[in-house]
Amino acid sequence: MANYLSDNQTRFLDELIDWLRIPSVSADPKFHNDVLRAADYLKVRLEEAGVQNVEICPTAGNPIVYGEYIAGPEAKTVLVYGHYDVQPADPYELWTSPPFEPVIKDEKIYARGACDDKGQVYMHVKAFEMMMRDGQGGVPCNIKFMFEGEEEIGSNNLEIFVKANKEKLKADVILISDTGMLANDVPSIEVGLRGLSYHEVTVTGPNRDLHSGLYGGAVQNPINALCEMIASLHDENGHITIPGFYDNVDELSADERAEMAKAPFSEEEFKNSIGLPDSYGEKGYSSMERTSIRPTLDVNGIWGGYTGEGAKTVIASQAHAKISMRLVPHQTSAEITALFHKHFASIAPQGVTVEVRPHHGGEPVVTPTNSVAYKAAADAMETTFGKRPVPTRGGGSIPIVAMFKSELGLDTVLLGFGLDSDAIHSPNEHFGVFNFLKGIETIPYFYRNYAAAE
Repeated sequence: MANYLSDNQTRFLDELIDWLRIPSVSADPKFHNDVLRAADYLKVRLEEAGVQNVEICPTAGNPIVYGEYIAGPEAKTVLVYGHYDVQPADPYELWTSPPFEPVIKDEKIYARGACDDKGQVYMHVKAFEMMMRDGQGGVPCNIKFMFEGEEEIGSNNLEIFVKANKEKLKADVILISDTGMLANDVPSIEVGLRGLSYHEVTVTGPNRDLHSGLYGGAVQNPINALCEMIASLHDENGHITIPGFYDNVDELSADERAEMAKAPFSEEEFKNSIGLPDSYGEKGYSSMERTSIRPTLDVNGIWGGYTGEGAKTVIASQAHAKISMRLVPHQTSAEITALFHKHFASIAPQGVTVEVRPHHGGEPVVTPTNSVAYKAAADAMETTFGKRPVPTRGGGSIPIVAMFKSELGLDTVLLGFGLDSDAIHSPNEHFGVFNFLKGIETIPYFYRNYAAAE
């Protein structure tokens, strides 16, 4: 297996770079044809690797690429999920190289989607190819591949597809590589994800933009009002002030928190890596806890009024913001959406009206660490990294994990190879060449361990 990987690693990287050149941005309609091109590219590569029955399945939005390999009727079945759409690359001017002109520098692949999730999806394609061709026993499991093109916009059509194709997707476990690990010398497997409740808010004042000299002081300024409303969503201790927000939060015991604290983490390295003089967050919790086991509320974007060159003295008619909340067990996105909507409307000052428009959401999830599949993944990482992986809880959200559990009854193994420093969703996203190749090396061991387990 090692020989096949070393003999073909240049080709594997070249193919990934070709795929990363396709700007498959699902959020922007102007890239729609590129999203379709990315799906076509993936279909061809799956077929070349030896995957059977590869098809591009239409949805009401972007298509799902599906393929399978059936090792035998008695073999265990693994459903591999990933996504080929990527985040918008804006602001382009902050990239050190164009986001869709991939380059390898400092042993990292720089491009939008390099880590999230094209690079990690492509590990699975090449790992399958390697199992088919390395002469070390072939593919020991039935494998079903399902890669969507709408993850970055909420997976709007995936649940519809899953509900309509339960027999087709029948499996024993789900395998996803859309997460990360602690460090290249500290392998880890995420066993928890936070949920999500995402909203866009609009605060409206006068029926048009007004001259700030003629009207200033006599009308409520929507931008001022919005800023005051947002500022009130946290108190001086970093707690979220929405009534009822913490009612169902799963509070970990002191022993559980102490166990979490054993994972390697440097507060200084954390601050230095993102250029901050100090960390910030909910009082009474560490940075590691704040980003994993505690719920959060963040403004993801805010705009209104005049933002061009020079000055324009206006009071804007409207102000807007995008606000997301990360959720933990046992919060639900429906519950938090309702609480946020009610509270945000209630804190609007006189002179403005408020509109809250929910976008996508998802449920928090904790996956078992005592399952056969988790042990197979942990053993695989121990084989290739030489260390037992640490179970961790991630701060991000993959809403479809909870959906897979409710609709297919399947648990998920989150076998990710990214790093926090990979700048996903940010300018200069990258993915280590080491991580890409280590993923390809590790994934076949998962299948072999899982197939052999009783």
